Amino acid sequence: MKYALAGLFLLAATATADEWRTPEAHNLVYLELEQGPVVLELAPFMAPQHVKQFKALVKEGYYDGLDFYRVVEGFVAQAGDVSETRASEHKQNLQAEFTRPISQDSDFSLVQAPDLFAEQTGYLKGFAAARDHQDKQEWLVHCPGTLAMARSTDADSGSTDFYIVIGQAPRHLDRNMSVFGRVLWGMPLIQSLPRGNPEVDMGVIAKDQPKGKIVRARIASDIPAEQRLALQVQEQDSPAMQARLKRGRDMDNAFFHFKGNGNLDICYYPTKVRLTPEG
Repeated sequence: MKYALAGLFLLAATATADEWRTPEAHNLVYLELEQGPVVLELAPFMAPQHVKQFKALVKEGYYDGLDFYRVVEGFVAQAGDVSETRASEHKQNLQAEFTRPISQDSDFSLVQAPDLFAEQTGYLKGFAAARDHQDKQEWLVHCPGTLAMARSTDADSGSTDFYIVIGQAPRHLDRNMSVFGRVLWGMPLIQSLPRGNPEVDMGVIAKDQPKGKIVRARIASDIPAEQRLALQVQEQDSPAMQARLKRGRDMDNAFFHFKGNGNLDICYYPTKVRLTPEG
């Protein structure tokens, strides 16, 4: 299926080529919903075992035909096998990957210090991230569009079911869940999924109610190049990104009468994504 979106470009007229990166196809997953494609970028640098198993499940066809069965307004959209009966060669519980040690070669770009929930927030490879030097750990942050593995109270019980943040950033989940990716494209489709009642069964949608279906899930590298969306992500240290952050700190616009205190919410400044003319 060719995803033709002619005329829809998120391009900055003055942006230069080196301000953008092309995500690696083997780290992109296409969720084909009934309404269109959603593209996920995976984060093996933070949660390598979760990414490995998720990709294996995708290649196996595990998610094909499954639903977003728990969708809570302002919180998350959760997908997987609510019946817990679907067989898989790759279905096993994973050891939690909530954080990783801060390394000398980390490409963390600082945005805010201190942050409400962390010592520092910024970006890691274009993903919203945080870190704590006392604990010597860094992690990915729960912003809208964040992709993470669902689990029970056992930290090491994540396996197949995943969720995408659709509401206000639930930062209390930071360092409590294994974040392994984010939505690059198609967030409006995730936002439009049928909702459950959060007061009934924690938002799990009743059997006789409509749900959002995953028609098919595929790794981008398994899709012919001409059928992929030509997506690029703005580099976290690019001049355009830094200028955008500066504007956010300064609030240097006649519209603002209160100029704030110079602090930034990392979730309000995701690295931008554009569809190139080739897409």
